[in-house]
Amino acid sequence: MAPPVDPRRWRALGVLLMGQFSSLLDLSVTNVALPSIGRSTGAGPSELQWVITGYVLAFGLVPVIGGRLGDGRGRRRMFIVSMLGFVVASALVGLAPTPEVLIAARVVQGIFGGMIGPQVSGFIQNAFPPLERGRAFGRLGLTVGAGTALGPVVAGLLVAIGGEDNGWRLVFFINVPVGIAAVLLARRWVAADVPAAQGAGRRLDLLGVVLLGAGLLCLLFPIVETGQAGGPVTLLLLLPAAGLLVAFVRHEARLTRADAAPLVDLRLFRTRSFVIGVIFAVVFFCSNTGIPLVLALYYQDGLGFTALQSALGVTAYAVGTVFGAPIAGRFVSRVGRPLLLGAVSVFTLVTIVLGLVVQAEPGATDPTGVILRLCVPLFVLGLAGGAIVTPNQTLTLAEVDPVRGGVAGGVVQTAQRVGASIGQTVLGTSFVLVLAGTAHAGGPGSPAPDPSTFAGALTVALAVSVVFSAAAAVLSGVEVRRSRGR
Repeated sequence: MAPPVDPRRWRALGVLLMGQFSSLLDLSVTNVALPSIGRSTGAGPSELQWVITGYVLAFGLVPVIGGRLGDGRGRRRMFIVSMLGFVVASALVGLAPTPEVLIAARVVQGIFGGMIGPQVSGFIQNAFPPLERGRAFGRLGLTVGAGTALGPVVAGLLVAIGGEDNGWRLVFFINVPVGIAAVLLARRWVAADVPAAQGAGRRLDLLGVVLLGAGLLCLLFPIVETGQAGGPVTLLLLLPAAGLLVAFVRHEARLTRADAAPLVDLRLFRTRSFVIGVIFAVVFFCSNTGIPLVLALYYQDGLGFTALQSALGVTAYAVGTVFGAPIAGRFVSRVGRPLLLGAVSVFTLVTIVLGLVVQAEPGATDPTGVILRLCVPLFVLGLAGGAIVTPNQTLTLAEVDPVRGGVAGGVVQTAQRVGASIGQTVLGTSFVLVLAGTAHAGGPGSPAPDPSTFAGALTVALAVSVVFSAAAAVLSGVEVRRSRGR
């Protein structure tokens, strides 16, 4: 007999998504706020890079660990602990008097922020019956897309409201009341779940934590540092990354065979839909997460847009994501993987169209005209992107035992973070390489001498995105054909 369904599950999900939204927002807000941070704190270029890198690395290292802790100790408890840590760290970031304090607080903020997501996906796996999970993951997909895409918009508005010295601090202070509200509402509406593991099963696999954490650090660090000072040298870290991750898999395999509470139960990877979903997450996130970054570079460095104008330039993408995720969530349970294939095919085609629209008037610099010309393809691109994240997460976890829902969700989110880091690096680097030696904009309202070169750089970056999204479409097409044949 199926367990009773909590009548408060939708309200509880809304509370959990508040925390998820805040953590994802802070992945992208700093892209717009960095110039203000530099002028206010005196941070140099390398320190400003670490304001982003510190959060990204910490955020990407902990989802699997957070998922395992949620499975073993209760997801409501871990959500509340994670939110409280995130709130305190956000306050420290906003109050930071020096670049060093700011970077350290950002790392702590990333650790707690990265632990929130697995509690949300694990909660959906446990609290919702199978027929409702598509809609629930649709709301999660909306949150993921909107949180990532709206970051520049929120940052641009708050910097405009607060001014150079205080605007960027408001970007982080806003997490404090939101986080406190999420904690209070979670205590009231989120049911106190019974941990899946008891006794020995609740012990955390510390050796697994060390091996996975060190392996992911050696993998992600050189990726996010590519293009910075010492970037090529850091690529040597990929060698120990391979060794550490192989050692992690062997260690987890031994614990899985002994049923001795592994950090990642490798029986998850016996489920084909889970494996395909994880691979797809890496490939697709290589494609989509770098687009807002190169658009921001195009707008500000090439066309001389202000931070607010640059934020408005990606608003259509964010709005499309907000619509696409819940719509796809309603249909994924009935349509299945063909929906994912259709959405990623549209994403690929519209990315090509976006490049053609940019090349149609490569020398245009008027903010209103540029934003209006790009808003339709960006809206459709966001619509398709939102309709991809939701179905993939739903289909990836559909056959996973809810007992392992937290750690399974953590694996998916780690795959997304790895893909996002690769995509932002590859698209950003391709954009910069095309512009070698090209004069940039003199500041807001002062476009670059040759804006058409920046249009060409954006088009090249979009072409790289097409390669990744086309690969994701091929992967989906093969799986759809295989399913029909079976």
